[in-house]
Amino acid sequence: MSKFAVYPGSFDPITKGHLDIIERSLAIFDRVQVLVVHNPSKQAFFTIDERIEMIVKALGERSIDGQVSVASLSEGLLIDYSKKVGADTLIKGFRTGVDIEYELPMARVNRDLSGIETVFLPSDPANTHISSSLVKQVANLGGDISKYVPQSVIEAFRGKK
Repeated sequence: MSKFAVYPGSFDPITKGHLDIIERSLAIFDRVQVLVVHNPSKQAFFTIDERIEMIVKALGERSIDGQVSVASLSEGLLIDYSKKVGADTLIKGFRTGVDIEYELPMARVNRDLSGIETVFLPSDPANTHISSSLVKQVANLGGDISKYVPQSVIEAFRGKK
């Protein structure tokens, strides 16, 4: 039986930490789909289409583009989408206990409503300080973000100026 997981997030923008979670997920799952979701509690810097483009390019930079698909969800429940596409697992990366405290109730509700389990993958210690919010702040103030993001994100920020 094929194991198919969805890795949801805003990915605004995708970071090297996200890419690490994707690569490690491929050791566990046969197929992984990165799902760009709209988060109503966040003001997005990049459009969904821009984020998808950055992700696709970043996957190509790492030569994992054939193993991972990318899609988006702008409305509706994540679990309904996941069931529709045949995913049996959600992937969530976490950097600290704060991330777990935020994600765990959602994982429980998702399981209660659908039976879909959530797998939590801890961030590589080298990436625990990287967040999309911090990357945006540094980039918008003219700082060097090359340690934290793939080249596709650097190019996307250049295109926004």
